[in-house]
Amino acid sequence: MDALRSAIQPITHNLPTPIRDLGVSIIGEKCYNALLLDIDIENTECLKYAISKGLGIGIVGASSIVKVPQIVKLVKSRSASGVSFLSYLLETSSYLISLAYNVRKGFPFSTFGETAMVLGQNVIITVLVLNYSGKASAAALFVAALAVSVVTLFSEKLLDMQKLSYLQVGAGALGVASKVPQIVAILQEGGTGQLSAYTVFNYLLGSLTRIFTTLQEVDDKLILYGFIAGFALNLVLALQMVYYWNAPSAKAKGKRKEAPLAHQLPGAEKLAPPTPAFPSASTTARPRSKGPTTRRRG
Repeated sequence: MDALRSAIQPITHNLPTPIRDLGVSIIGEKCYNALLLDIDIENTECLKYAISKGLGIGIVGASSIVKVPQIVKLVKSRSASGVSFLSYLLETSSYLISLAYNVRKGFPFSTFGETAMVLGQNVIITVLVLNYSGKASAAALFVAALAVSVVTLFSEKLLDMQKLSYLQVGAGALGVASKVPQIVAILQEGGTGQLSAYTVFNYLLGSLTRIFTTLQEVDDKLILYGFIAGFALNLVLALQMVYYWNAPSAKAKGKRKEAPLAHQLPGAEKLAPPTPAFPSASTTARPRSKGPTTRRRG
């Protein structure tokens, strides 16, 4: 340990000022000195705090692209099959309330930054789902309602902190409820349709990591219970994704059923008589026989 410390300390003691200031701003002066200057890895309190900060920043970074594959998949297919509008509506509402609650509470950005990132992507996905479902006017109404909600939730004059705390309780319930329509939609479709596996599995990992970071940095049971419940339902979605990995959607199955009967039933081609290549004598038209008035006599 002493050998490791003597090898690392000349580097950590001579870091450029911007890097040092960044490190202090992330983990604080006390933990910066303990971990980087003194190389005291036995300081479990600072070590867990630094790991939590690292995971939090990682989640915020990953969340900036977590739903991009879902957006790309919707745009390429121009179909909202397998993607539940209600699920995204509930999740967007939950994230908006949670974002306002965290910002107004003054919690560290590393503990909720992904909420803002995912919220923006959710808005895009919700608008796409409505457009590809033939409901462009509903998409415009959704954006307008979202703008009004943002002004209301972030304004202390319009909504005091006590009422926002009540809404945060509801946001936790909405976050859990938002997964249910998606789970049901997959069961009804018999497949995952245009749902992105990358998004589902990243959500599962992110919600599990958020339980750890919340325990380390945020003393708020409302947020912690929301992440625990979210992890449980994200796990269900991930298991569905694995189970239906190669299963065709209900729409694809429907197209198969609409195939012509002759291609579905063995020997069905025998139901209709084949058309002969050449007309037979029995099928050629016979000339009408002459009547008695035109028949030549002996």
